[in-house]
Amino acid sequence: MPSSQRQFKFLFLLPLLLLAGRAAWCDPPTATLPAGTPLPVRIVGHLPMRIGETVRGELIYPVYIGQEIVLPEKTAVIGTVIQLNSNHSQRVQARLNGDFTPFHIPVVQFTQIMLSDGTSIPFTAGPATNGAPILRLTAPEPRKGGFIRKQWDTGMQILHGQIAVVTAPEKGDRLLQLFYHQLPYHPERIESGTAWTVETTQPVTFPVLHAAPKPDPTTPAPATKDAWMIQAYLRDQLTSATAKTGEPVQAVVAEPIYNADHTLAIPAGAVLIGAVTRAKPARSFARAGTLGFDFRQIVLPGGQTQNVQSALTGADTASTANLAMDSEGKVKPKPQDKIVVPLLLALLATRPLDRDRDGQLGKNFVGANGFGLAARIIAMSGTSPNVAAGIGAYGTAVSLYRRWIAHGHDVTFARDTRLVIEAMPRNASVLRSNNK
Repeated sequence: MPSSQRQFKFLFLLPLLLLAGRAAWCDPPTATLPAGTPLPVRIVGHLPMRIGETVRGELIYPVYIGQEIVLPEKTAVIGTVIQLNSNHSQRVQARLNGDFTPFHIPVVQFTQIMLSDGTSIPFTAGPATNGAPILRLTAPEPRKGGFIRKQWDTGMQILHGQIAVVTAPEKGDRLLQLFYHQLPYHPERIESGTAWTVETTQPVTFPVLHAAPKPDPTTPAPATKDAWMIQAYLRDQLTSATAKTGEPVQAVVAEPIYNADHTLAIPAGAVLIGAVTRAKPARSFARAGTLGFDFRQIVLPGGQTQNVQSALTGADTASTANLAMDSEGKVKPKPQDKIVVPLLLALLATRPLDRDRDGQLGKNFVGANGFGLAARIIAMSGTSPNVAAGIGAYGTAVSLYRRWIAHGHDVTFARDTRLVIEAMPRNASVLRSNNK
């Protein structure tokens, strides 16, 4: 080929090569989430309980790989309700109160991650079940005092919870739902704030649009001098019904931890290894289960280990589970008012039998507690005080059964429960990860 032709061909191809190189240079970096990565998703508004309903949620926490944020908090995740399972336990409890709504548990299949620039990233994950609004349990400060002081604190805790029904935000909607549950039938919905944690079943590759924040050397040191506040996911389900003292427990670190000098101590993906320290199953006569565990070792991705002393200081749990955490990190169901509520219902049940006949309809109305609005209508439709008193006695018996006789509730942490652990190195120098 003549030299002039070679020069012409080179000049023709040069712009194309430059354009290709610039396109490659401008492509954003990519990240790959490994299979088994937990994605905690929460919806913001109420949704109808029906098959085919589109579920648009957002990540509750950022997702890390090592020390890099690859999916920021509030990244949109899209799914669809694919099935409605029967909620047997809720149906039984509701029917005891005269509510015959066929309660369901939605099964959601999440399939897309929506990046901030509008890019849709498909992914595969197992179906999400048992979603519920979540509550962050927090260990309180240790309290001083004997038995009387503890009983007083328990009573105040119950009182504050009851007051919150009419004082906390969104009280109007909450009171409306309370009225609905007095009806024999009412529509269902997926509550605002319902959350699921799904795991990817295959690796997911996508462009990284947000650079990972670097530690600022001017900021104060985290936590105390030698302690770390570790966010982690529980690797396997743990329940007081079957757990035994000494049973091994593992959790996977969700966010990187830095030392006081801002060097990386623990990357995301490190494993916490510990054991159950206390487990008692629920028993009859409303005796609730208790569960406690801690972690004693950290294993980095490269195999380096560090012994630690730790304490559970927080955990995400379904708000419907009514759990509480004490200052030592042990978790058990919240205490119930076993005396005041049944006594109050018993006193109201006797009101229709008052010999004073004035205001009989009103006395029938306040006395007929225990079978919803339908019972009150039945009590007011006739003049017999015995019917109203009988309905009130039924309500009192149900309250006594739930608080004194029924089987207690176990403490259950699902797989991928988000935990907060305060850990301190034990008998070793400050841990420094080799991951950069």
